[in-house]
Amino acid sequence: MSLLLQLARHSRGILFIALVTSLISGFGNAGLVALINQALGASPTRLGELGLQFLVLGIVVLLTRTLSQTLFMYLGQRAKASLRMRTIHRIGDASYRHLEQQGAARSISVLTGDLDQIVVFFVSMPALAMQGAVITGCLAYLGYLSWKILLFALLTICIGSLGFRFANGRALFHLRASRRREDDLVKHFRALFDGAKELKLHRERRRTFIDDTLATNVEAVRVQRTRGYVLYAAAASWGSFILLAFIGITLFVVARLYPVDLHVASGYAMVFLYMIMPIEALLSAIPNVSSARVALERIEQINADLPLERAHPAAAATSFVRIVLEGVTHRYFREKENSMFTLGPVDLSFKPGEIVYLIGGNGSGKTTLAKMLVGLYTPESGRILLNGKPVGEGEWDVYRQHFSVVFNDFFLFDSLVGLRGDDLDGKAYAYLKHLQLDHKVSIKDAAFSTLDLSQGQRKRLALLVAYLEDRPFYVFDEWAADQDPLFKDVFYRQLLPELKAKGKTVLVITHDDRYFHLADRYIKLDYGQLVEAGGGPVQDSGMAASAPANQV
Repeated sequence: MSLLLQLARHSRGILFIALVTSLISGFGNAGLVALINQALGASPTRLGELGLQFLVLGIVVLLTRTLSQTLFMYLGQRAKASLRMRTIHRIGDASYRHLEQQGAARSISVLTGDLDQIVVFFVSMPALAMQGAVITGCLAYLGYLSWKILLFALLTICIGSLGFRFANGRALFHLRASRRREDDLVKHFRALFDGAKELKLHRERRRTFIDDTLATNVEAVRVQRTRGYVLYAAAASWGSFILLAFIGITLFVVARLYPVDLHVASGYAMVFLYMIMPIEALLSAIPNVSSARVALERIEQINADLPLERAHPAAAATSFVRIVLEGVTHRYFREKENSMFTLGPVDLSFKPGEIVYLIGGNGSGKTTLAKMLVGLYTPESGRILLNGKPVGEGEWDVYRQHFSVVFNDFFLFDSLVGLRGDDLDGKAYAYLKHLQLDHKVSIKDAAFSTLDLSQGQRKRLALLVAYLEDRPFYVFDEWAADQDPLFKDVFYRQLLPELKAKGKTVLVITHDDRYFHLADRYIKLDYGQLVEAGGGPVQDSGMAASAPANQV
């Protein structure tokens, strides 16, 4: 609950008022019971005084209850927003490699369902505080009537608490397990939409995925959730049973051993009956507390699994003279091959105003090398030098600002997020015309009119964003693969030379061998190893213009 305590410290004034008003409302309820009990045996002259006290106390209870509920609802929404932004910042500041390992399903589940549980907890807080105060006040009134009955009540509460604690612990176990299973469900729900074409085109795949994969996980969540809430119900029933047993033993056994007058006996009965509803309300709110506890545990686990990437104070990226990779390596597990893949060691250098092609077969490590070059992956060994100085820990964010990248699995935002400048719409429109998209898309207030385009056209929009970023180093990962032959030719023969003419460095991952001769240099990878590199025209078969890697 450390996260909740941190939030409480930031809102301690409001939280204090909310708790105090809840307690006042609860004790006021207990006071109303005491007034009612006194009124049952009061004289007519005493009734008027008691009635006035009842009216004033009732108004106080109503006002404090309303205020406490309002404040706790406010705190709940504030806590949800604070925790959501805290988690979002954590995700934004984590390293790309940790984000890949984490996956989206678990984080999305936390940012939606788990945070809603925090709000439910705060909504339940007034009831917990008020009902707890009511029970405490009633017990105090019992002690006022008879200290022996109070001792017996406390003993009964201890016995009830032990049984409730056992059932609550088992229920909490099932709730935690069901939340873990829901991470898998979120992943499958996304696949239901992302894979809609494939499911529609293959009836058996659709049936198996829905009836086996999805249904199995949905049923598993249902079973564990049901077990958890059944155990909570059992705990609540146990509490009610203990209370009824206490009432019965007190009225029919203890009262016979310790005779009391009729007024005190009626007070016992009234207080006992009045306590049933507060106790049941208190027990029914316990699942909300447990669900919030599970949610907070998951939020803290997300934070623990996404360590912050160290970063020095933000600095603007500058043009570079040279970027050098010295013996860099990167390893990761490939599930298809069920083995570790090692890229490198790789030695490369890049300078402004050149076009470099990165070629090689599928799975040779081209995209991985590009991610390491642009700073998304940090080398496990070796180093990257910017203008002769090694990029150190805390400097990767500044280093990454030198690159504009369009990966093969790029994501396109629906607006020019983060871009500023005079006449941004006008510049964007000029690029739309240059990329032959002005008949499909318009831009107003830095937002695209539509993203409902073909993959090739979406890649052109991603290229437009890269143009507007105006970084010194451009990386294109199979960018031309989805373009028609005409625009593919425009990309290689016109767009890339234009970037070079502006002094940009361009790295192009490509299989288009008919354009290999247009590169200033080429790099060839084969299963993670730099096997060939050189400059000038490239021949597809033998690559006759090859040169040793250390000359790159």
